[in-house]
Amino acid sequence: MKSKIQNQKFKILTVFLIISGLILPSFSLAQNQIIKLPETLAEAKKIGEKALQEAWKQLPEIVEKIWEEQVLPVWQKMWKWFQENVWEKIASLFQKEAEKRKPIIEEEFQKEKEGLKEELPQTTKSLWEKLKEFLK
Repeated sequence: MKSKIQNQKFKILTVFLIISGLILPSFSLAQNQIIKLPETLAEAKKIGEKALQEAWKQLPEIVEKIWEEQVLPVWQKMWKWFQENVWEKIASLFQKEAEKRKPIIEEEFQKEKEGLKEELPQTTKSLWEKLKEFLK
């Protein structure tokens, strides 16, 4: 129940931050100007369009800032947690399994080694003989 509430709070906070990030930059346009109320609907439309254009221009910078300051640190923390907790457990399981199979692997390696020792002289002789026949 708590995680559901926390998840809901996180979603609300995220939406608020995104909306704030899109709207707040448009207010910076009015800081240097004297605020004048539009007299007609056409003037209001022009002001709104201008604010949206400025917000649209600043959108890449806003998204980049949000990414670098909020999203990336969260993913880095998640990756660090994964490495410290999950990856260490997986690595220890593999290491235990490798230790169990080590004698079997060494035994198989010795068998392969002996087989190669027996096959190698025959292979080299046959290759040498084939080369002699080819040169004749």
